[in-house]
Amino acid sequence: MRFFRIAWVILAIIILGLDAAGIPYAYEDYASLCTQGARVCAEDGPLTPEGVRELGELGISRSFYAAYQGVGVETTFTLVCFAVAAVIFLRRSDERMALFTSFVLLLFGGAGAAGTMRALAEAHPVFWFPTTLLDYVSQVCFGIFFYLFPDGRFVPRWTRWLAGASALYWVPATFLTGSFSESLFSVVFFIFLSSLVLVQVYRYRRVSTLEQRQQTKWVVFGFTVALVGFTAILLLASFVPTLRDTGPVGLMVFGTLIYAFLLLIPLSIGVAILRSRLYDIDMIINRALVYGALTALLVLIYVGGVIGSQYVLRALTGQGSTLAIVASTLAIAALFSPLRRRIQGSIDRLFYRRKYDAAKTLEEFSAKLRDETDLDSLNSELLSVVRDTMQPEHVSLWLRPDAEPKSRPTA
Repeated sequence: MRFFRIAWVILAIIILGLDAAGIPYAYEDYASLCTQGARVCAEDGPLTPEGVRELGELGISRSFYAAYQGVGVETTFTLVCFAVAAVIFLRRSDERMALFTSFVLLLFGGAGAAGTMRALAEAHPVFWFPTTLLDYVSQVCFGIFFYLFPDGRFVPRWTRWLAGASALYWVPATFLTGSFSESLFSVVFFIFLSSLVLVQVYRYRRVSTLEQRQQTKWVVFGFTVALVGFTAILLLASFVPTLRDTGPVGLMVFGTLIYAFLLLIPLSIGVAILRSRLYDIDMIINRALVYGALTALLVLIYVGGVIGSQYVLRALTGQGSTLAIVASTLAIAALFSPLRRRIQGSIDRLFYRRKYDAAKTLEEFSAKLRDETDLDSLNSELLSVVRDTMQPEHVSLWLRPDAEPKSRPTA
C-alpha cells in the first residue's frame, strides 16, 4: 500500500506540472485571432475579428476571454477534482477502493475530461505521447471504476473481460484518432456506457448492502445528471440556430455550464466515498425528478401559450400583443402548485411505490385513531400498519401491565 501512496504523489506532481506548463500555451491559443472560417474558429475556440468586436461591445477584453475560456474553466475543474482526490487520499488511502478512486479522479480532472496539458503537447510535440498516455489511462480507469464500485470487486466476475475490452477500445480511440470510422466508435462507446449502467443496476439489486446502495445512488445520480446536462447543452448548441450563433459569449456560457455539470461526477463520488452516514439521496433524487419535470412542462406550456396566442392574435387583428405574454405568465403562476402536486404524486407512485403506499397507510391509521376506542382492535391495527410500512422480519407488541393500586391505610 505504501508503494501506491508514493505512486499517487508522483502522479499528482506529473499531472499538475504538465497542466501548469500548458497554461501559457492555452492562454496564447485563445488570445490569438483566428482567420479561418467562422465554424472552424468556433470549434477550436480562438477569437475571430468579429468576436473581438462583440466582446468589446460588452466591455470584455480579449485577455479576459483567453484567461477565462482557455485557462480558468478547465483549471478550476482540474483543481476541484484534485481537491476531492487529495481528501480521499488523505482520509481513506488505507482502503484499496478509495485509493483507486483518488487515482481515477486525479487522472480524470487533470488529463481526461480537462487539463491544459494538451496545449503544451500542441506547442511541443515531444509531450504528445505522455499527455496522450495519461488521457488513455484516465479513460480506461474511469470505466474500470464503475465495474468495481463500490466494494472493489468485479461483480459479476465476467466484467473483468469487459474491462479488458474497454482497454483495447481506448487504444485506437485515443492514439489513432481518425483511423477508424466515427460511427463505429460511437456504437462501441454506447455499448460501453450501457455496460457500466447495467453492471451498477445488477450490483444494486443483487449484491450491494444498504450503505453500498446509498453510495451507488450518489454516484449514479451525479453521473446521470452530468451526462444529461452535457448532452442537452451539445444538442441545443448544435440544433438551435440562435444558440449556435451566439459567438464568444455563447462559448463562455456553454463551456461554463458543461464543466459545471461535469463537476457533479467528482463531487458525488467524493460524497459516496467519504460519508459514513450518507445524506438522504432519495430525497434529492425525488426533488430533482419533480422539479426537473415541472420546469420542462412549464416551459413547454409557456412557450406554447405565447406562440399559440400570438398566432391567434395575428390571425384576428393582424398584429401581436404583449397581452399574450402576460396571460401566459399568469397561467404559469396559477398552474405551478397543482402541477407540482400531480407530478409529485405520479413520481411517488412510479418510482417510490413502497414509500407512497406506506404514507397512505399511515394516513389511514391516524384517521382511525381518532375514532377507535377498543384497545384490542387498536393493537391489531398497529401491528398490521407496522408490517405493511416497515416490512420487518418479525413484529410483536408488548404492553406494560397496569401497576397494582396501592392499598390505602385504614383508619
